Amino acid sequence: MRLLLSCFLFLLVSPAFSQETAKNPAVPKVKIDSLYREDQFYFGFTFNTLQKKPAGLVQEKFSSGFSLGFLRDMPVNKKRTVAIAPGLGFTFNNYNQNLAITKVNGVPVYDVVDENISFDKNKFSQFSVDIPIEFRWRTSTYESHKFWRIYGGFKASYLIYDKSVYQDGNGKIIISNNPDFNKLQYGATLAVGYNSINVYAYYGLNPLFQSAKTSTQNIDMNSLNLGIMFYIL
Repeated sequence: MRLLLSCFLFLLVSPAFSQETAKNPAVPKVKIDSLYREDQFYFGFTFNTLQKKPAGLVQEKFSSGFSLGFLRDMPVNKKRTVAIAPGLGFTFNNYNQNLAITKVNGVPVYDVVDENISFDKNKFSQFSVDIPIEFRWRTSTYESHKFWRIYGGFKASYLIYDKSVYQDGNGKIIISNNPDFNKLQYGATLAVGYNSINVYAYYGLNPLFQSAKTSTQNIDMNSLNLGIMFYIL
């Protein structure tokens, strides 16, 4: 009788242990992407300054810029910490200053406004399509998107629209698509930072104007734009 009872209890308990074991399957391993890419999209804000200004030209108001675009990240080493990234983007730049751009017989005329003469508005704006290329170094890994980066590069821009506005007590003068602007503009870029936020700089290597001058001097200004760049996947 004891033997029969022991066998009965063993058969009763055994399925319970089997069910307990079945409820704990092995945890699947997470597949690691060893071919990851970084920083595919970007957008940034800049404070725009003019370099090599004609005598008397000043920027008294804040001049801003905005850019956005896409970069194709292409790592060139096994650790994927060095890469080349060509791309396509757009930039809008605004420059507030005291260089009045007016017209005489349909031809643009340039005059540096004396500090004793008041005006309501004086600026020119440019909208460009960009072809940037970056040479990248970073401390990234496939496990984390938070890392240090130094991205140096070059950006060529084609001017697709521009507008200058001069307004004083006598009225407003607006000139669009000024032929004196350089259609093709290019410069060096640098972005340095950690995680998504980075300090950014652009230095124009050619003048903004190709054939403009005041009554006394040529206008050979180029741009230096400083700001913040954000990179996202």
